[in-house]
Amino acid sequence: MTESATGFMDGVLHDPEQPDQRSGPAWGAVISLALGTFGLVTAEFLPASVLTPLAHDLSITEGAVGQALTTTAIVGAISAPTMAVITRPLDRRIVIWAMTLLLILSNVLSAVAGSLPVLLAARVVLGIALGGFWSISAALAMRLVPSHLLRRAMSIILTGVTGATVCAAPIGAYVGDIWGWRTAFMIAAVVGAVTLVVQLITIPRLPPIGVTSFRSLLDVAKNPMIKVAILVVLLVASGHFASFTYIRAFLEKFPALDIETISLVLLAFGIGGFFGNLAGAFLAEHSLKAAAALPPLLIAMATVSLLTLGASAWATAIAVTVWGFAFGAVPVGLQTWMVLHAAPEQAESAGGLMAATFQVAIAAGAIFGGLLMDNAGVASALAYSAVASFLAALTVFLLGPKREPQTT
Repeated sequence: MTESATGFMDGVLHDPEQPDQRSGPAWGAVISLALGTFGLVTAEFLPASVLTPLAHDLSITEGAVGQALTTTAIVGAISAPTMAVITRPLDRRIVIWAMTLLLILSNVLSAVAGSLPVLLAARVVLGIALGGFWSISAALAMRLVPSHLLRRAMSIILTGVTGATVCAAPIGAYVGDIWGWRTAFMIAAVVGAVTLVVQLITIPRLPPIGVTSFRSLLDVAKNPMIKVAILVVLLVASGHFASFTYIRAFLEKFPALDIETISLVLLAFGIGGFFGNLAGAFLAEHSLKAAAALPPLLIAMATVSLLTLGASAWATAIAVTVWGFAFGAVPVGLQTWMVLHAAPEQAESAGGLMAATFQVAIAAGAIFGGLLMDNAGVASALAYSAVASFLAALTVFLLGPKREPQTT
């Protein structure tokens, strides 16, 4: 970690307005943020796991359901860089609580949706919550633990992402098949309510410091390394979501798996993501370039394997597991790069830009993937994912971070 980053975080930890952290890191609050990421990612990608029955029930195409992800992503892209500015007078714990309330509301609206417009309205609410949460989560981690424990805290928070990929896709598909897709959204709402209770108990008072402004967002965006990181995020995230949004359709069509087997394959994706998160944290400690470049390269290899060996159920299962492992490592490397390495003194601004970029990439990927799905088939979406992911890895190898993080 850079010396300036360490100095900044030490200054935050010793701010007189902050709760006394000399007694130890606030791990309970860190875990509550991990629960928040779990709930948000579960809600964001739940439509993918119940794609077929949801489309049938609402009498719309699978590609149209995929645009529910697009709506969330577009709103999230707007919310991420602006929410920290809009809420700058507020204690940051209040902002987190508000985002979790919006998460619960979105899941309830999705569960009762009887038409595409109602579903899209629910996804708008979720987009606001996503952008607001992701824009400040890394900056909060910097205030909850000492600097030498920061990467561990970030890994724990991002474990919520991998936990969601372990649970959301297979459980969503299974619950949707047994009790209906609406029940899956109601379960997600209950998880959000539990998360809110934990956050109310554990997150300490966090008055705003280093207030984000639109000017600071522009300043961070001019950082050359941030520009490269943004390009990498756009490539890898758009490639992933252009194809994984429709992975259930691929599994039903090419290896022709039944719903129970699809649930197991999606579970393997999630388990792979869990271990990928751990591997990403390890790599970020030792080689930031490897942490940012290897995951998209593995995604490219996995999608090519699906295109060439997709008729084999075993080959498909292995490729999807590798894909999950790789994608589980993506957020750790990229967030460490953007927030903690490239712009540590402006963590909320950098976090907002990263969240906005991810959401733009999700929207672009879902739109493009939906068009490919409806007009050229799911294999074309996988081909785009392979190309975009390879270009992301190549960009990191050529233009990525030169200095390695220092461990303490």
